[in-house]
Amino acid sequence: MVTYRTPSGRVASLKAVRNALLASRKAVLTTHLNADGDGTGSEAAMVSWLRAHGCEAWIVNPTPFPDMFRFMIEKEDWILPAGSRDARDLCDTADLAIVLDTGEVPRIGRVRDLIRELPTVVVDHHPPGDRAIGGTSLRDPDACATGELVYDIMLATDGPWTEWSLKGLYIAILTDTGSFRFGNSTPGAHQIAAELIRRGVNPEEMHSKVYGASPLRKYRLLERALATLDMEGGVAWMTVPTEAFGELEITPDDLEGLVDVPRGVEGAQVGLLFRKTTTGEVKISLRSNGPVDVNQLARRFGGGGHVKASGAMVAGPMDRAIGEVVSATREAVAKAMTEGDTD
Repeated sequence: MVTYRTPSGRVASLKAVRNALLASRKAVLTTHLNADGDGTGSEAAMVSWLRAHGCEAWIVNPTPFPDMFRFMIEKEDWILPAGSRDARDLCDTADLAIVLDTGEVPRIGRVRDLIRELPTVVVDHHPPGDRAIGGTSLRDPDACATGELVYDIMLATDGPWTEWSLKGLYIAILTDTGSFRFGNSTPGAHQIAAELIRRGVNPEEMHSKVYGASPLRKYRLLERALATLDMEGGVAWMTVPTEAFGELEITPDDLEGLVDVPRGVEGAQVGLLFRKTTTGEVKISLRSNGPVDVNQLARRFGGGGHVKASGAMVAGPMDRAIGEVVSATREAVAKAMTEGDTD
């Protein structure tokens, strides 16, 4: 039977991170703004593992912990709102900050000020950016998800493999690989998933928790957004109508997966999703189906992420943001296709 092995290039960083984590007695975990399944799953796995090792650990995120992923957290009171007195007191007395699924200062928002004076561990699988968070780190863009790197840490100590750690790790990998259909669905991703299933994870239950219980309002939102779907020059894009947020009582969880609609249009090399934020800025999600590096594209607009999946925030109004981003994306698609033809 083929089993997963931690890549040799990670071993030195892995040991340093593992030692720092095991030495902590009181830790605060955080992830990026608008946390996804990988960020929250890594947090859920890590907080349970740390507490099993005798460390008092809590989660303090820059934006609210998504309701759809709360089923992974062993105890609700392990999550503290970033603006609360409890969170400030925790960060004042903690001995370690652990940043998961991002390694850049802007991506942890207001949590940055809370953990500024703390020794920091970073575990992340994104390409390095311009404003890296310092400290001891385990970073590898070749990992299918940050959950893979957290698995490496737990594998190095042989667990303990709590029910909650297993759930968190599986959801982290499941969501970041698009249910194992994206290009980052490596042999290692499948081997880890197989090991988690062997240890007790129920794949059908996990898939149902994330993808099988969408509220009706999400489909009403999709109905409205589909009216904006357009495509040109290998770029498909869709806009989330601003008025729908209030009328349908939309939550951030309801936006999960919407970018896969333009991404799935026949002939689309890049799919884009636009939505207006409460501050008046325009949030863009970018997904690539081919050779276009949307991480580099997003960085042109102050964002970043992965080669195949990235995001950015730009100033409004919406029409201008759509025009500028679609134009830049069309140029990137044309360039990538031309270069491909000459190879």
